[in-house]
Amino acid sequence: MTAWAVFDRLAGQDAVVEQLRAAAGGGAPGGGAPGGDGAGGGRGALTHAWLFTGPPGSGRSVAARAFAAALLCADHGCGECRSCRQVAAGTHADMLLIRPDGLSYGVRQTRELVLKAASSPVYGGWRVVLFEDADRATEQAANALLKAIEEPPPRTIWLLCAPSAADLPTTIRSRCRLITLRTPPTAAVAGILEREGVGHEAALEAARASLGHIGRARRLATDAQTARLRADVLTVPARVTGLAEAFAAAAALVKAAEAEAIATTEELDVPEREALKRAFGEGSTGKGVAAAVRGAAGALKELEERQKSRATRIKRDALDLALLDLAAFYRDVLAVQLGAEVELANAAREPELRRLAESSNPRTTVRRIEAILRCRDRLAASVAPLLAVEELTLTLAERPPAIA
Repeated sequence: MTAWAVFDRLAGQDAVVEQLRAAAGGGAPGGGAPGGDGAGGGRGALTHAWLFTGPPGSGRSVAARAFAAALLCADHGCGECRSCRQVAAGTHADMLLIRPDGLSYGVRQTRELVLKAASSPVYGGWRVVLFEDADRATEQAANALLKAIEEPPPRTIWLLCAPSAADLPTTIRSRCRLITLRTPPTAAVAGILEREGVGHEAALEAARASLGHIGRARRLATDAQTARLRADVLTVPARVTGLAEAFAAAAALVKAAEAEAIATTEELDVPEREALKRAFGEGSTGKGVAAAVRGAAGALKELEERQKSRATRIKRDALDLALLDLAAFYRDVLAVQLGAEVELANAAREPELRRLAESSNPRTTVRRIEAILRCRDRLAASVAPLLAVEELTLTLAERPPAIA
């Protein structure tokens, strides 16, 4: 068994790995407030609250889970023992894994989490709470979380994950040791895929297309449907030649996102509903059945609300991913127009990039990129998806103005 092996899945994050290894091997949490700059024992000390930040796909959740494994494993995260396997599966008795699947995480859920986090570790080491997407906690939930982080039990360690420190209230982030991950370089992402059995060229192409998003690169390299959906999105620039084509392209993008959301949620929803019904004794007879049925009705309604929120989030995420692919495509067009010596995310589509570059100008390309980013903001603000995407595709269809 090799100590620290759990950190091997982190690409291009050497400074982060060094800091986490030093903390995991350092023993008890340092005293005092941890502070974002490592106060309360220094950058190598272990503290009771950590905030992992970084752009999508940089590996913040991977880093947090690797750190949890290193804390709970007798060999500092060997990756092979029973403890490490349980952490990887999210089933370790001393790790609470929270992965919000809806648009938000409520105060009642947070209070239940705080109660669980206060219990003593089963194996006498640490109680680790890993909260992915902690930025989805509502304001009330964040207040409940703050109290738990301010006054944690002596053997509890909180690991929060969010895109940036600004996504959490100042009161919470000021009490956490900040770990900032960067977008990993293409070579590092490709190296991980190659170690998983992907061919060299396929790994490089997927790594470039993903813009450093490791999970996305893995799906592009191994899942034909993911690759096909991306290819469909990248036909939009050539298709939006007029008003009718722009409206058709918008409808197709929204429909594809809806189809993906339906397919994903159906796989998740049915087993959840069936498990809940079994838990309330559906099909049973005898004393107490009527009360159980009434309880099941309320629980089912609550489950349906959570599932509806998850479906909305999945649809929004699918659309956002399509918009990121489009933005990367136009970024490549701009690079070609300006003769910039940069790596192209869509190098395999260079003939298409050059055709579009020659038929427009940098000012138009910048305006199109701005329209994509504006569409992302409007979707995040809950604007009707079709309206937001239609405005975008109409902008993409506009002919470049003549430049004097």
